[in-house]
Order: sequence, then structure tokens, then C-alpha cells
Amino acid sequence: MSAVGIEVDKDRCVGAGMCALTAPDVFTQDDDGFSEVLPGGAERAGDHPMVKEAVRACPVGAVSLTGP
Repeated sequence: MSAVGIEVDKDRCVGAGMCALTAPDVFTQDDDGFSEVLPGGAERAGDHPMVKEAVRACPVGAVSLTGP
């Protein structure tokens, strides 16, 4: 069984920061204001209570879960 992963589509991201506000221990924003997964954040995606909410909160659908 593979683990759940998380991805941020940098081409779609507009820097709204909703993912970083919703799950700040999984997401951050880079120097240009675009969202990215923190080191170790992908490993926490499957059991983090707010990651699915962060995916839902992205206004442009740039954040997605991968895997089972």
C-alpha cells in the first residue's frame, strides 16, 4: 500500500496562501509568494487533519492529493 502524497501545481498557483493558512506545518509560500510543501510535509499529508481542507480551500485547485 502506497502512502498519500501531496502536490502543488506551480503553474496554476496564484499565491492566495490558503493552504499555508489552513495547514501551516505542511505548506509554506516561497519567496515569490507561491505555495509549496514543506520538507517532510508530504509524509504528514495522509494523517494530517487539515490537509484535505487545504486542498478544498485552494481557489484555483493547485493543491492535490495523490495516491490512495
